Amino acid sequence: MNRHFLTLAFLLSLTANGFPEGFERFITRDGGRLMDGGQEFRFISFNIPNLHYVEDDMEFERTMPYRMPDDFEIDDALETIRQMGGRVARTYTLSVFKAGEPADTPKHVLGPGKFNEEAFVALDRVLASAHRHGIRLIIPIVNNFQWWGGAAEYAAFRSKAKNDFWTDPQLIEDYQKTVHFLLTRINTVTGIPYREDKAVLAWETGNETECPHSWTQAAVAYIKSLDNNHLVMDGFNTSVLRDESVAEASVDIVQTHHYEQDPRDMIDHIQTSARKAAGKKPYMLGEFGFIGTEAVRAVLETVRREHLSGALIWSLRYHHRHGGFFWHSEPAGGDFFKAYHWPGFTSGQVYDETALMALMREQAFAIQGVPVPEIEIPKPPTLLPAQDAGALRWQGSTGAAGYDIERAERESGPWARVAVNVSDADVQYQPLFSDVTAEIGQAYYYRARARNPAGVSGP
Repeated sequence: MNRHFLTLAFLLSLTANGFPEGFERFITRDGGRLMDGGQEFRFISFNIPNLHYVEDDMEFERTMPYRMPDDFEIDDALETIRQMGGRVARTYTLSVFKAGEPADTPKHVLGPGKFNEEAFVALDRVLASAHRHGIRLIIPIVNNFQWWGGAAEYAAFRSKAKNDFWTDPQLIEDYQKTVHFLLTRINTVTGIPYREDKAVLAWETGNETECPHSWTQAAVAYIKSLDNNHLVMDGFNTSVLRDESVAEASVDIVQTHHYEQDPRDMIDHIQTSARKAAGKKPYMLGEFGFIGTEAVRAVLETVRREHLSGALIWSLRYHHRHGGFFWHSEPAGGDFFKAYHWPGFTSGQVYDETALMALMREQAFAIQGVPVPEIEIPKPPTLLPAQDAGALRWQGSTGAAGYDIERAERESGPWARVAVNVSDADVQYQPLFSDVTAEIGQAYYYRARARNPAGVSGP
């Protein structure tokens, strides 16, 4: 292929506003397989609940933990998936206004047909980042539960009960207003209409919906009336596939969620569902977790052996723009299993975080049938402004296992190393390093280098 043809191909891949698309094709299905062109598409990766909507901004001075992520945070999350070979991430749902919340709480859906532009711009940035990092997204539309607002909050807008959401014509129309706004939106970053965006693997009717099949039929039909490019996944809440979902011609992908305490029950449910879906529908694990590392290995080997399309463990949290990581407790996991951080740290030793992350990376490449590549040397971190040698922070480097801190009395050096392999995951929402050797009254310059088993970054 000559240089002129390559240039033309690149120009043809640009959107109207000059954004380079990262994908050539939409993901399609062929019987029980997902396809990327002529190649089967399979994945092992993570749910990233706060990819488009931060729920854990728990810095000491904040009184409200919700906000929108910035580009650094979004890029760190999706670069993590790229480094781990995941290829796919599943977001959580669109947030919905809840009565009684603080007035400054940001939400996507403010009322029937009323939407928060700032929140959707954050989703625009997520989709743009997905193109840059080569990650496909699964996006569920409505939540069955109250955490960020969902079915009950839609019903409350009309002074109705939660379960009316599944059958009431007015509430179904309100859901459709959100679907219409989402699918017809034009991305403010890329210029790509959402329904034409190849970074989207699938729209999911909702998260863990406890609905009659008639609601799923209506939801899928409406989505497809607006968008004939993307697959649609049934978000029904089950650990064993519902027969109606497998039989429904308009449903493209079926899934199950798994938090069984006994991994043997989990594997039995997966095998039962795999038999139901075999040759009929691509079947995946939309969520699973709260089990030990060897149990995860057994589940993922079952996923591969039963030829599921993919599996997404719960859940990944990424670097915070003010240093360190986001953290999240999981009461459903006995408050024992926490959110995972890449590449794994001693702070997660109680739930074997480092070994689990290594296993997930190994399995992510194995399901693709390709060798596991070498870990990459991390990029230099960004030291954040500080007035106190006892409160140094930096924006973490994706894949870094630790940081070396260097100090000088002049900007030009000479530089002396004052700390080696400092973790940015030891403490939550606090400064990352205190230079206890600094002399009172002396001014210093600092810089940091990121390190992992592959090597050490520049400063």
